[in-house]
Formats: sequence, structure tokens, C-alpha cells
Amino acid sequence: MVGTGGPVASFSVWDYVVFAATILGAAGIGLFQAIRGRKETTSDEFLLGGRQMTAVPVAMSLTASFMSGITVIGTPAEAYRFGAAFWLFGFAYAIMSTVTAELFVPLFYRLGITSAYEYLEMRFSRPIRIIGTSMYIVQTALYTGLVIYAPALALNQITGLNLWGVLVATGAVCILYCTLGGLKAVIWTDVLQMVVMLAGFVAVIARGAVLQGGLTKVWEDAGEGGRLKAFDFDPDPRKRHSFWTIVIGGSIMWVSIYSINQSQVQRYISCKTLGHAKMSLYVNMVGLWVTVSLAMVTGLTMYSIYKTCDPLTNSDVTTSDQLLPYLVMDILAVYPGIPGLFVAAAYSGTLSTVSSSINALVAVTMEDFIIPLWENRTQKQVTWLNMGLSIFFGGLCIGMAGVASLMGGVLQAALSIFGMISGPLLGLYLLGMFFHTPNSIGSLSGMIIGLVLTLWVGIGAQIYPPTADKTLPLPLTTVGCNSTISQNHTTQAPWTSATVRPLLADSWYSLSYLYFSALGAVVTIVSGLVISIATGGCKQEKLHPDLFVKKSDMFCFRGYNTSEVKIREHGLFEWFDRIQIHYNIDNPRGTMNDKVSNMLTSFTTTGFKSHGYASF
Repeated sequence: MVGTGGPVASFSVWDYVVFAATILGAAGIGLFQAIRGRKETTSDEFLLGGRQMTAVPVAMSLTASFMSGITVIGTPAEAYRFGAAFWLFGFAYAIMSTVTAELFVPLFYRLGITSAYEYLEMRFSRPIRIIGTSMYIVQTALYTGLVIYAPALALNQITGLNLWGVLVATGAVCILYCTLGGLKAVIWTDVLQMVVMLAGFVAVIARGAVLQGGLTKVWEDAGEGGRLKAFDFDPDPRKRHSFWTIVIGGSIMWVSIYSINQSQVQRYISCKTLGHAKMSLYVNMVGLWVTVSLAMVTGLTMYSIYKTCDPLTNSDVTTSDQLLPYLVMDILAVYPGIPGLFVAAAYSGTLSTVSSSINALVAVTMEDFIIPLWENRTQKQVTWLNMGLSIFFGGLCIGMAGVASLMGGVLQAALSIFGMISGPLLGLYLLGMFFHTPNSIGSLSGMIIGLVLTLWVGIGAQIYPPTADKTLPLPLTTVGCNSTISQNHTTQAPWTSATVRPLLADSWYSLSYLYFSALGAVVTIVSGLVISIATGGCKQEKLHPDLFVKKSDMFCFRGYNTSEVKIREHGLFEWFDRIQIHYNIDNPRGTMNDKVSNMLTSFTTTGFKSHGYASF
């Protein structure tokens, strides 16, 4: 009987067929894009889709990139154990989308960058760019390993699929279409995977509602179980999820993910106009709302079914991340192929995130490390190197899955990684975008101080997890179980099971993980400003105005192509200034060295003609 505990069914032949068809479909899109674009093998085409993408597919790709298998498995478990507070992230998504679209997108689009970290060299210095890129590579490798490992582990223990076999297969498929199809393949594959992901949620919700007598009954059960109390206005920063930690801390964390993370920046700067780039973020906001809402309703449906027999307490599963796969096999096994659809949904999320990470890692490695040091290169050599790096980073991410097994609960661990590293990086960008005073010494020192603090509190929180009075798990019971395997349920602490807690464990280490990013950003900004002032500040005459946020950037949806506007409105000298910024050429306007002259000559014979100008 459903919802009463005990073993559940295993995968049928049709489940394997549906799962395999989805994976092969994703690979097929990559092959199609590779064949269709075989004559367009430039690095710009491979890494940015030729900067000709439109808003809707990019928006779905933005959503799919971080709505991974962790979201499919972790968010419903969050609602099941802690209630509907996670739904308040809808406010954070709105704030994040607005800030990114109105502040960061115009800046990056105006500068025409490929790597988000090019900005750090333009504004500060090359060493800071290299450090920023290195931080991104470490963060992304760790996060991607977690994305691969967590769903594979959960599904392995429920469905019996071989753990490392699936890990390698997942990485291989991503490597295939990233290597052959580039960013276009990644984006269009994300569109398919987003549809499959949402279909998996809908299947679980529909079947659960039928079993429970409708969504009204699900809602009533959730209310009686205390799962609908979302608004907690306690200002205590140690509360894991409250209104303030989610709206303030969560917003800053998601801004750091969307505004400066190469996986996301690479998508919206691939749009053919600024209007499409901005619109992609607002459409993505709606996609995030829909995804998190379906995930939360799935979790509440799971609670309605298991309200009297918790599989975790009853030892039917060993971690909360296995709750949803267990539910799927419990309620959907009677429909051959539907459990396979859910597994495909979880792996679609995994594939979309891993492919995004691989493509972004290739982009920053090429733009920040290789191209600046490799002048005499051919386009064919660059293309082959792009493909080789895709294979290398795919293998690296599979290898990092082993490290991810030490990270504890997948949803919180994933967001903690971003908070610890992206927060100080966000502070560095804000220093450069809004203030003229910060110099390289002050900004780098500020980021290091911010990073040390966030790593200190983040690692401390992993070793000494906050107590239940801060995390506030809701009560669960096994009174309705047919068979109780064990009543001795303990929550495993990540990394260690230390029993002696230091003085900082219940204060500093108990800081909500959502504040990690805010802490890093604020400390970086404040200390960066102070140290910059103490070391003489920055010489303002050397800073180009395009490096700062402009009033005209905000709330402007006029779509334009960057090169076309520069030609029509500002003339050739604006392009000359743009090249000077990009290559750090300290020439006064009107004088050219050979490098700049050759670049402008090349542009006048190709770029102007492509925009309808025979000459300039």
C-alpha cells in the first residue's frame, strides 16, 4: 500500500527505454548543432553561439543551468522536512533578475566580453583577472561534481542503476554535445531538458493528487503538518531560513550566481541585442518561479502521502535526497515508463548544469589563460583546443564527484559553495562598477579578506552543523508504517560527527548559509575601499567611463547590436577607445600603434560591411 513504508518497485524495461531516449535526445541535439554549424567554426560561434541567440531559448537555458538535478531532488525534500519557507525565494529571484538585467547586462554587453573576468583586467589588473578566473574554476568544478554525484547516488540506491556507470555516462553525453556543438547545442539541449524536468514534477503532483483525493487535501495536510508557515520575520541571522535570510541573503547570493558567473554571463551576452539579453533574464525569472513552485508542491504532496510514515525515520531511505526517488517508485511504478520520465527529469537537470559548466570553463580558460599568451594561432587550432578542453573539463567534473560525496545535504551544500566564493567576487565587481577610488591593491586585499572570512564560517558550518533550534526541521512520524525497520534515526553531519562543539559553533558557525555571499560581498567592499584610500586610491583619468554603471543603462529595453550603435552614434573613435580598454593600450585618442591600426583596418573591411556600410 502506498505511503506505508517498506520496499518499493524497481525499474522496468519501459523505464529504461524512456530514460535512454531522453539522454540520446540530448546527445542528438548536440550532433545536430554540430552538423548544422560545421562551416561556422569560429571561437565566437563555439563559445557564444555567434552572439545571435534570442531571449526565450536563452531564458530557458538560464533557468535550466542552475535548476539542476539538485533542484529536482533537493527542493521537494526541503518542503517535506522544513515547510514552504523556500518558496520565498520567489522574491529573491525577482530582485536578482532586476539587478542583473539593469546593472550587469548593459555593462558586459557594452564591453563585448566573452569571459566575465575580462572586466577585472579592464578595471583593475591582469593578476586580479587571473585570480578571479581561478576562483571560478575551483567553485564550478566543486559544484559540478556535486551536481553529478548527488542525483546519481540517490537514484542508484532507489532504482539500482549502477552509480559510477551512470556518472561516467552523464559526463560522456555532456562532453559529446559540448565538444561538437558548442554553446548553441548547450542552450537548445537545455530547452529540451527544462521541458522534461517540469514534466517530471507534473507527473508526481498529478499522481499524488489522485491518490490523496485532490490538491485541496494535499494543501490541508500540509497546513495541519505546519508546512505552510512560510513567513518567519525573526531577524536572527542564525536562523537557517527566515523572511530576512531568504530575501536579503538569498537575493545577494543569487545575484552573485547570475550576474558574474560565467555559465550565466555567457548565455545572456550570446543574445543578438541588449533587449533580448535583458528580456531573457525577466523570462528566466518566470521560469524560476514556475520551477520552484512545482518543486515545492511536489514536496507538499510527498508530505501528504507520508505524513504518518516517514521513510527517512523508518529507514526506508538513508538520506533526505532519496525521498523523492523513493516516492516516485512508490506511486508511479504501476505506470511503466513514468518512473523513467522522473529519472530523466533529474538527469536532465544534471546534464544541463554539467554542460553549462563545461562550456563556461572552456570559455574562461581560452579567454583568460590561453589566447592572451598565444598570438600566432590559426582558427583551426583554436577550434581543436576548444574541443580538447571540453573533454578535459568533462573528465575533471566527473572526478570531482568523489569530493562531492563529502559535502552533506545537496541543496544547502551547493548554495554554500556559491556563497563562500561568489560573495567576495561579487564585492570585487561592485567595487569596480560603482566606485572610482578602488585600486588593484585595495580591491585584491579586500577580496582576500572577504574570502578568508566566508571560507572560515562556511567550512566551520560544515564541520559543526547548526543545531535543530536554528534549522527548525518539522516533526515527522512512523505511526502509520506497516513495518518499522528501525526507530533509531540520526541525521548525519557532513564531513564529521564531532560531539565537542567549540564556542563559535553556536554563534559564528551557525550563521545562515544564505548570508555567506552577503558577508563576503560587504567585507570585500568595505575593506577594499579602506585599503584603496590608504594606498593612494586610483588615478581617475585612466579609467574609461564605459567601465562603470551608467544611469542610461537602467530600465532601457532598446535592443541594439553593440557594433551598430558604436558606428552610428559614436563613430570610429569610440571603437578605438573600446579596443584600447580591451587591450590596455595607453595611447591618446587619434594615435595608433600597429596592433590597433591593423584591428581597425580589419573591422572596416568586414564589420562595417556586415552592417550595411561599404566604408566609413
